Amino acid sequence: MSAIHQFLPTFAARDAIGNHALHVRQVLRGMGLESEIYAEGIPRPGRRDAHPYRSFGRKPAPGRTWLLYQLSTGSAVADFVRARPEPKLVNYHNITTASLFAPWEPHVAVECREGRRQLREMAGEVELGVAVSVFNEAELREAGYRDTAVAPVLVDLDGADVDADPEVSARLERGKRAGGTDWLFVSRVAPHKCQHDVVRALAAHRRLYDPHARLHLVGAAGSGAYVSMLERYVAALGLGGAVTLTGSVSAAALKSYYRAADVFVCLSEHEGFCVPVVEAMRLSVPVVAFASTALPETVAGAGVLLEAKDPLTVAAAVARVSTDDPLRAQLVAAGLRRAADFSLERSTRRFTEVIARFLADQGAP
Repeated sequence: MSAIHQFLPTFAARDAIGNHALHVRQVLRGMGLESEIYAEGIPRPGRRDAHPYRSFGRKPAPGRTWLLYQLSTGSAVADFVRARPEPKLVNYHNITTASLFAPWEPHVAVECREGRRQLREMAGEVELGVAVSVFNEAELREAGYRDTAVAPVLVDLDGADVDADPEVSARLERGKRAGGTDWLFVSRVAPHKCQHDVVRALAAHRRLYDPHARLHLVGAAGSGAYVSMLERYVAALGLGGAVTLTGSVSAAALKSYYRAADVFVCLSEHEGFCVPVVEAMRLSVPVVAFASTALPETVAGAGVLLEAKDPLTVAAAVARVSTDDPLRAQLVAAGLRRAADFSLERSTRRFTEVIARFLADQGAP
């Protein structure tokens, strides 16, 4: 039996790439291939689904075997995969530009630079590079990858459709009684995600349009230094009662935040795909986003894309989305159609086609 085994720096079942790896494993096994997940960092909840990467290869595997590396940052796992004799594939999720992290978390910037090095050095050894967006595919080609394809992130937008958390929903509903628009941004709190720009835009929006508007920043801390700055910034702008940094939340609580949101505001400067934007569209939350990196491709006209993200521009865009009912209805409908393009069924079909074509070209059974 042929096999395609996955390798990634860290496997966390609730992480977008971790979930993607689980779906990829299911796809590969459904194609009749052996497939396991190997990683360096494996938090306890993920240990039943992944193995320490150095345990791979202790027993020779029968049949033809490929190694599929999930590339998103620098890691010793990449060098381990490179040193292995098996042929290789890469699934590229993008690597954050190091300069965006350097002032805040120098060690993360080092990892990003290392990831870029590994991206380039693996190019001549990889038989197929699968990118989650056309934007990422262009980076693969620029780095020297000869054979590339695009297949979106595998995310179960319907399977994750849990009931909202009643306590969180009740608290958010109490906040709405005072009036005002609820802004939402879901992401790791990190410099390149630019939560500070969303805070600035909220301050302008409250002064000019809606003094009771609120902002919910949902997501785990990706940089302690950046989170500390953000908290001080919120206080300096007098927004302590208007901005909530939730930290990591349960799937049920996340559903509550999406259900309560009037608009999803993403001003990130670096995205290889952006799963939360798709989640927002799937849950009928209109999107206002800065047109950077892969975001125009992911949104594809189903949201308000901004060429500039100065506070006045963002505030005005949110005000229009919040008050123009026909526009809002149009955005919600377009968002639902666009989210359907990334359904697990469609994305799985595309990923399967890519792998099946590759195996056929390799003459694999």
